[in-house]
Amino acid sequence: MNKLLGLTAAIALAGASFTASAADGDAATGAFLRAEAGSSRLEVSGDSGNDTAFSVRGGYFFNKNVAIEGFYTNYGEDSDSTGSASIDGYGIGVVGKKHLDDSDVGLYFGGRIGVAFNSAELKVSGVGNFDGDKTAAYYGVGMGYDFSRNFGLSLNVDQTKADFEALGVDVGATVTTATLGLEYRF
Repeated sequence: MNKLLGLTAAIALAGASFTASAADGDAATGAFLRAEAGSSRLEVSGDSGNDTAFSVRGGYFFNKNVAIEGFYTNYGEDSDSTGSASIDGYGIGVVGKKHLDDSDVGLYFGGRIGVAFNSAELKVSGVGNFDGDKTAAYYGVGMGYDFSRNFGLSLNVDQTKADFEALGVDVGATVTTATLGLEYRF
């Protein structure tokens, strides 16, 4: 339920931003929606595995270089003969973006940082299921190409943590994702 509330807030923020951008008429500012998909590397208490990650992000560019974003990400699942771990999260943060020239199109480099509210579930064969929530920083870097003022593609690498407790033992989880992003700006 909390994830749904966070995602709803992010979508509402994007909708409100669209109205604001229509009023000022500046193509470098305004709302954006982004979908990302790619690979995740889950590291849980020294063990690691790879899976597929996907993310839905939305927000508002205050100018052509700075935006605020809200997101939901499914980081994937890792499993072996002893059990499995799955992690997802939602959050809010700041995005920075710089094109190589003064235009709003072409090659750019970017970064993001913020707070993620991550949920992890651990299933241990013969023992039981454990879950936990972790509020942690997320951060990432990327590069991309804007084909127009409204449409762009990017490659992104992000990292966050999702720690929890199982049978009185702290279980540390780190998630690193490498994704291809498709962004539409209103």
